[in-house]
Amino acid sequence: MWIGWIELDLLLGDVRSLKQKRSLVRPIVAEVKRRFDVSAAEVGHQDLYRRTLVGASVVSADRAHVVEVLDAVEKLVAWHPEVEVASAHRRLLTSEDE
Repeated sequence: MWIGWIELDLLLGDVRSLKQKRSLVRPIVAEVKRRFDVSAAEVGHQDLYRRTLVGASVVSADRAHVVEVLDAVEKLVAWHPEVEVASAHRRLLTSEDE
């Protein structure tokens, strides 16, 4: 079993409140969940209104599938013109890792 996750540090464009931030981030997280059948959430920088950390994770029997899904998640989020991906960190583990 392979487990993979990605953390995307996002810079948000012309956002002036936490309410605007939520209205921008929630649809992106929902789209990632819907399109790739992964777990995804805003996982950091909740108190900052022009920055956020979005995480997504996937479990599969095949390492290549995990890498493919994480690549697709990163591309989808980067495709949104209202956000800029400042950094992306990913990790892959197998159930045999300790």
